[in-house]
Amino acid sequence: MVDPWREPVRGGYPDPGLLLRPGIEQLGELVSGRTPQPPISRLTGMRLTEFGQGTATFELPLTDWLRSPQGAISIGPLVMPADAAMACAIQTLLPARVPFSTSELTIRLLAPARPGMRVRMHGRVVQVRQRLALAEGSLVDEEGRLLAHGSTLCIMQPESAPTDESIDADGATAYPENGSPDPWQRPAAGAVVAQHVWEKRSGLEMLRAGLAGELPAPPIHHLIGIELTGVAEGQARFAMPASEWLCAPARGRLQGGAAALLAESALSAAIQTTLPPSTAMAPIDLKVNYLRPLSADGRRATATGVVVHAGRRVAVANATAFDADGRQVAVATGSAMLLAERPASFGAVEA
Repeated sequence: MVDPWREPVRGGYPDPGLLLRPGIEQLGELVSGRTPQPPISRLTGMRLTEFGQGTATFELPLTDWLRSPQGAISIGPLVMPADAAMACAIQTLLPARVPFSTSELTIRLLAPARPGMRVRMHGRVVQVRQRLALAEGSLVDEEGRLLAHGSTLCIMQPESAPTDESIDADGATAYPENGSPDPWQRPAAGAVVAQHVWEKRSGLEMLRAGLAGELPAPPIHHLIGIELTGVAEGQARFAMPASEWLCAPARGRLQGGAAALLAESALSAAIQTTLPPSTAMAPIDLKVNYLRPLSADGRRATATGVVVHAGRRVAVANATAFDADGRQVAVATGSAMLLAERPASFGAVEA
């Protein structure tokens, strides 16, 4: 079976002429189905479900495809709906011809986000000024229970505003369909490492075994192509193809949540190198500063994570993500609780 990220891309992009209409009208075209769902939605199942003046809600099914080697859903995949909901909430208040980009995003995990859940991120604008906009969001489960809280800061870029002459409005772009289910609807590939293995090896030993191919690759590796490429005590390096599958409606660049997922994988693995056997790691928070867009050129982006503090109960690490040309695209900081004698698949802070 071919991994989804290697398959021909599905989905599409809106008519470029929509950039000449207010932001809330652009979202209306997406929800109505007149604009194709973007590739990242076809890959993961993430969808815009509601929007209004200053609000937007995205839904994401936490399928087995999003599992880490521990079998949990880490904080990285949750940034995808968080980034989308908070940015789109801001977009609803913007007039036509006002491009914007995410500068900073923070998410704090309050309760486990477990496989099988269908989570919703409700984004809400806090304030919009001439060049800056602030939004916050709440991630909830099907029962409305709060799982995470986030905030984001976006920068408006009027100097990059499109003009009538610069836009070739020739209709929406949609890639051909082949009739098979979208990747997120299929049984996941890969495997979760059994608990008895975690009980016998330290975190560093587990990562070295995975790097050597002695342990199976997790489902998220097969979904998006992300993989561990180097590890040492207190450090880890990951690579991920900058695939068009990870594009949102902004064609040609990866969704911000995808870049954050890459950085989070590196810093979380760096923390993992400090763990003794039979110790769980429960992510607490993640902050990402975006430096430039990550182009969807298909080449391998990388991220390096380094532990800056490893205490008895909490560890903190940094990560820097780079494009294939070695340019920094994002820097991130994250922390995790260290839980001795807890199953390694615990994966999140308990309510």
